[in-house]
Amino acid sequence: MTEAQPAKPIVIGVTGGTASGKTTVSHAIFDHFADNSVLLLEQDAYYNDQSEMTMAQRKAVNYDHPLAFDTPRLISDLKKLLQYQSIEKPVYDYKLFNRSSETILQEPKDVIILEGVLILDDPRLRDLMDIKVFVDTDDDVRVIRRIERDIKERGRTLESVITQYLTTVKPMYHQFVEPTKRYADLIVPEGGENQVAIDLLVTKVRSILMQRGK
Repeated sequence: MTEAQPAKPIVIGVTGGTASGKTTVSHAIFDHFADNSVLLLEQDAYYNDQSEMTMAQRKAVNYDHPLAFDTPRLISDLKKLLQYQSIEKPVYDYKLFNRSSETILQEPKDVIILEGVLILDDPRLRDLMDIKVFVDTDDDVRVIRRIERDIKERGRTLESVITQYLTTVKPMYHQFVEPTKRYADLIVPEGGENQVAIDLLVTKVRSILMQRGK
């Protein structure tokens, strides 16, 4: 008799437009299972390494396009975590518009929350998820939130935030992000303020963990 293989971790994909509240939803789920075994994996950490570019070239990159991400590495790291192997998670520096030289050792957990704007765009990533969530928030609310966040937290100017939103963020949302809504198992209007949807997600994950004896 061979020893039974342990059940693989649960992967919850949380996506939505910029400043939609997907991070708030992700942290709400994370906080509910903080006493269990849960980790948060951000797609933003997997922006491409742009060390060979000048600062001007980095600023000109379309960060809302699927090609801005090192998706093969994200898929590889997620597969390692699903096999209960640790990874060296990259760190992205928003002020440098580049990946940091530092990494974070991430140990595997029973629940993986994968959060990012384009995680449902790639079928290879979708196939690794057990639950897919799309956080749907009005465009006007999202742009106001993005302006406040990028100025306060990322050292951007108002002009640069507005220019980026109009030239890349908004058109890329309608081209690449919004169409992925059809892949979602659950659509959450109004992001982190939708406590009913968060409670449903928490209940579902808790049920799965109980079935696995976690």
